[in-house]
Amino acid sequence: QVQLVESGGGLVQPGGSLRLSCAASGMTFRLYAMGWYRQVPGKQRELVALVTRRGSTNYADSVKGRFTIARDNAKNTVYLQMNSLKPEDTAVYYCTADLADGDPDYWGQGTQVTVSS
Repeated sequence: QVQLVESGGGLVQPGGSLRLSCAASGMTFRLYAMGWYRQVPGKQRELVALVTRRGSTNYADSVKGRFTIARDNAKNTVYLQMNSLKPEDTAVYYCTADLADGDPDYWGQGTQVTVSS
């Protein structure tokens, strides 16, 4: 079965950086658009960044210029490099996989990112 396993979350000070990783298995990775969503308690999940199977990228306005999504098809892994982190970036971050350029078909279990001094 498909598994998406996130890692790399944690506590970081404002202005700091983190890199999230998502290792995929049980799927033909190169065929999927891969994304990162985040959720704060009491709010809806929001799309943070997306990389299509062709390598095109899309970002939420709130993270443009600070976050970078990248995929490594040889390693079945997608990354989210997060720089200049702000307290409002605090959330649980979820990795997603989408086969048909619509809503995600698969979700990871999530990893907590906390930005605080």
